[in-house]
Amino acid sequence: MQETNIDVNDAVKGDLLPADEREDLAVNKVADVTLRKPTDTAVSNQVSFVRYLALPFLFLTVALLGGLRLSGLDSSFIFLKPPLLCLIFASIMLVMFFRSRLIELDGWFSESFSLLKNIANGAVLLTLFAATTQLFNSLLPERGLPFWIVAFCFFWTLWNNLFAGFDTKKLLRSLGALFGLAFVVKYLVLANLAAPDGRSWFERLTENPGQEAMTWLLDLPRFSAGTGYIQFFAAALFLIGLYLLPASTNDRDRIYEI
Repeated sequence: MQETNIDVNDAVKGDLLPADEREDLAVNKVADVTLRKPTDTAVSNQVSFVRYLALPFLFLTVALLGGLRLSGLDSSFIFLKPPLLCLIFASIMLVMFFRSRLIELDGWFSESFSLLKNIANGAVLLTLFAATTQLFNSLLPERGLPFWIVAFCFFWTLWNNLFAGFDTKKLLRSLGALFGLAFVVKYLVLANLAAPDGRSWFERLTENPGQEAMTWLLDLPRFSAGTGYIQFFAAALFLIGLYLLPASTNDRDRIYEI
């Protein structure tokens, strides 16, 4: 007698198995789906938490810290609004995010999404725009000749990158290098050129005339050293937020392997 090998799935589809075996197989399938659904729900909740709570919190924190300064006289808090140029730079940055596919526009806004999801996605991107604006506010010198020099370097780099062929990794490396260099220039080079506050003009001039002259010529503000620590933390949070930012929010249907 020739033996016949029957695939289980084909047997179920063709009703080749006995009734009791088909019933047991169906019960096992339902049990597998029931066991898998809680795990999938937990993963979906974690993704939603990161996307709609953690990311906006990170970006709003950057937006708050980006305009924060500590006075060099008494270390009091000073909040500086971003200049218009920072909004232009942030707009160019968002276009670069879309071109490099770091953010897929059709993956964040779609007719297939519910109205609530489209609004939530728009709110997340709005916090990203606010954080990007305040990051440039953090890295640009506040006034004087250094402001225009660094602003021109930012504009030249962003404008060239806007028309360059970028992928996500190259874009993140380029932004990391750009922001790192700007941070060093402002908070390590220019901050050390500014004369410390808290003393009279005559005392500063007699103790360090070169530093006082540079402060006057470059119109450098006098901030506390803690300002650099705050802005370093803000830049780090911004890069972490970009790393966690998903390219698309279009959650595909999960196929359970049974």
